[in-house]
Amino acid sequence: MITRIDVHALAIGMYIERFDGAWMDHPFWRNGFVLKSADELARVRASRVTGVWIDTARGVAPVQPVPVAAPAPPAVAAAASPVPAPAAQRRAPTSMQDELQHAAGICQVARQAITAVFDEARMGRVHDCMAARGLVEDISDSVMRNPGAMVSLARLKTADGYTYMHSVAVCALMVALARQLGLDEEQTRAAGLAGLLHDIGKARLPLQVLNKPGALTEAEFAIVRGHPECGYAMLAAVGDVDADAMDGCLHHHEKMDGTGYPHGLAGAQISLVARMSAVCDVYDAVTSERPYKKAWDPAEALRRMAGWTDAHLDKHLFQALVKSIGIYPVGSLVRLSSGRLAVVMDQSDALVAPRVKVFYSTRSQARVPPEVLDLGRLDDEKIVAREDPRKWRFADLNELWGGFAAQPW
Repeated sequence: MITRIDVHALAIGMYIERFDGAWMDHPFWRNGFVLKSADELARVRASRVTGVWIDTARGVAPVQPVPVAAPAPPAVAAAASPVPAPAAQRRAPTSMQDELQHAAGICQVARQAITAVFDEARMGRVHDCMAARGLVEDISDSVMRNPGAMVSLARLKTADGYTYMHSVAVCALMVALARQLGLDEEQTRAAGLAGLLHDIGKARLPLQVLNKPGALTEAEFAIVRGHPECGYAMLAAVGDVDADAMDGCLHHHEKMDGTGYPHGLAGAQISLVARMSAVCDVYDAVTSERPYKKAWDPAEALRRMAGWTDAHLDKHLFQALVKSIGIYPVGSLVRLSSGRLAVVMDQSDALVAPRVKVFYSTRSQARVPPEVLDLGRLDDEKIVAREDPRKWRFADLNELWGGFAAQPW
């Protein structure tokens, strides 16, 4: 029987069906487990959670009688609790700098959560993959508050953390793209889940292939090409995954001209969520540092991807992504008409006129005091070119726009 108890009535041996409150209010990446230790109990009681839903048929029952609640889906249970903030409040617009701080916390937790999901999947416990739904909600809320923060931070992954944080980055991009396309809540949630789980099939790949620092052999690439079908089979075994999310997992490597895999689908044969997944997957892949290649600058990545539309990527969806993240995405290095160099900090209403931080003069070949400019409000200063960060070798670009010297994820 599913029943809600106060957090102080929680005891070792109880089966936690779900927590009251937001996903990040509690210290566990998953729901649906038996509380096994005093340390776990202490962590729950020290969190912001005030109530817990337990299943007395699968664990220890409360010693004292408690009010019994009829089983309800998590969304209903959450709505009945006073703890979660209303969606409008959770998604109220914030500044880039404020949201960067919150997004950084989500990224830190997300790295641990997705690593655990992949570890569980490697051991065949695919049912726990669906605990990722809560993570999709937190990422979605962040993107709704300020789309640039989470999308930009998740891109700054280390090479060894690529497999896990790539899933988080694609989830954020999918939500941002769904928002740009005007999709409804259910479709946006499915798109985010598709992004988060699109590469789950890689959990079953040999680690020596998955983490190989150089080019793959034909035999190794054939193994990698099997990850969409493997991931689809894993999600199908769960039994309650949204069909769109499953299709995004299965077909995110299909191409518009029919040369993709696993089924060689073309054009309209590829579902909307799969075409969205393809665009977001490619953008994050080419802008991420890998053991065998350097990351492309975000603006340069969009320039190159523009040449892949029609043949590989859906042109309409690519253009929508550009509108969402900007022609010059956050973190892009640009040259201004004054001859100064700046890094993009945030977008504005004009795609070609973002907010930037000026920090270098090409005329004097020296640093200048950092200055934030809103190019949309200036008539005498504009972007005249994108610059290659590898040419200039500025070691602090990410710190300049985001305030982070390094990212642990």
